[in-house]
Amino acid sequence: MKKLVLLNLILTIVWVALTGSFVFINFAFGFVLTFLILWVISSDKSDRKYFRVIPSLVSFIFFFIYELIKANIQVAYDVITPTLYMKPGIVSVPLDANSDLEITLLANVISLTPGTLSLDVSDDRKVLYVHAMYIHDKDEFIRSIKDGFEKKLLNITR
Repeated sequence: MKKLVLLNLILTIVWVALTGSFVFINFAFGFVLTFLILWVISSDKSDRKYFRVIPSLVSFIFFFIYELIKANIQVAYDVITPTLYMKPGIVSVPLDANSDLEITLLANVISLTPGTLSLDVSDDRKVLYVHAMYIHDKDEFIRSIKDGFEKKLLNITR
């Protein structure tokens, strides 16, 4: 997989150099173009993970940016209005993530989103305790974490 990442980046740099346009959009287009070319010409089954991980990573980045903007707007709206809509609480979120890397990434992504903070992981690493400012429905909050951040992170790491 490392050789495909390196090859994709090298071909992208070649693309940018050949076109002579050193702007981000050209770099992104070159990356997608070389990714598709590598996907088409790849015949090795062990290289297939790379072609699954990159789209999952891009999907996760866009999902995270969306959630970040949504949470910022929600917190900012609550700050500037006279009525407080907060309903804070601590929720135990059962984990499907097993490894230390998966749990750490999930906890950090949750903490980076305004209005939520990862507090602790249980000793058996099966539960993540999260403090949230807006818990109107506990089950909905747990489902949003599991179907959102956790599911997308596990698609990348597994």
